Order: sequence, then C-alpha cells, then structure tokens
Amino acid sequence: MLWIVLGVIAVVFIVVLLWIIAVYNGLVKRRIDCDNGWAQIDVQLKRRYDLIPNLVETVKGYAGHEKDTLEAVVKARQQAISITSDAAHAAEKGKVEGELSSALSRLLAISEAYPDLKANTSFLQLQEELASTENKIGFARQHFNDTVGRYEEARQTFPSSIVAGVFNFDKRAYFTLEDAQQREAPKVSFGS
Repeated sequence: MLWIVLGVIAVVFIVVLLWIIAVYNGLVKRRIDCDNGWAQIDVQLKRRYDLIPNLVETVKGYAGHEKDTLEAVVKARQQAISITSDAAHAAEKGKVEGELSSALSRLLAISEAYPDLKANTSFLQLQEELASTENKIGFARQHFNDTVGRYEEARQTFPSSIVAGVFNFDKRAYFTLEDAQQREAPKVSFGS
C-alpha cells in the first residue's frame, strides 16, 4: 500500500514538474519573440536615423534659413539615438520617436515652400526612402506589440502566472506613441 501511495505521489510530482517546464519554456519562447520583434523595430529605426542627415543636408541646401526646423530634427534624432534600444525601454523610445516623427513632418512641410527642392531628385528619393522606412517601422511596431500581447497574456493568465512570478518574467511595455499627432507618419508628398 505504501508503494502505491509513493508511486502516485511520484507520478503527480513528475506531471507537475513537466507542466512547469512546459509553461516555463512557453514563456521563454514568447519573451524571445518580443526581443526579436524589438530587434526588427530597431533595424528600421537605424535605417531612419541614417536617412535623416542626408535629408537635412538636402533641405539645408535649398532652405538654409529654416535653421530652427533643421536643428529640431537633428536634436530629435540625437535624443532618439541616445535612448537605450531594447524592449525594456519601449515606452520611453516611443515618446522620443514620436517627437522625431513630428520634427520630420515639419521638415518635410518646408518643401512645399521651395519648388526647386520639391523637384530635386535627391530630395524625392530621400522622401521615398523615408516613406518606405516609416511603413516598415509601422509594421515592425505592430508585430512587436502583437508579440508583447501574447507574452503578457501568457504571463498574466492563471496558472501560468504562478510560473511567471516564481521565475521573474517581467512585464513588457507596448511600443506606443503619446499623442495623436505623433501617431501619424510624416507626410510625404511627391511634388508636382
């Protein structure tokens, strides 16, 4: 009789242990998905950062007296670059990226006042690359937020929340923009 009880306890222990391992591995997989999603955003943000100096220089050649706008873009770019780029800083990164988008919108609006700039091949190409990059950032942000949602769902639902708590699976923040104006990509128009 004692052997049967010990056998049942051993089987229950093994089943619980296997369940903990499965839940733990599932949480790790979702956390890795979040990190991968963030890496995709980071790649596109880096591409955007690389485009901005060229865009500023092109605009400066035609609209050099728009100094405040040019400086605002450069300053916003530097702030965005200075924020630690990892999923743990997504909320902070979202705020400065929104400010950068806003500054870029003002920069691109300048082109409306300068017909020669609007017709410049370099400027048009940079506008096209920026628009493409902004779309890619949007898709990457959507993918990241989807993976964060799946991770948070797994982390917070019972009974996996017990395993998440025991093994310190931290909350992940969504990559969001603060105000409604920042939610829009910079307006890029292909001048006529």
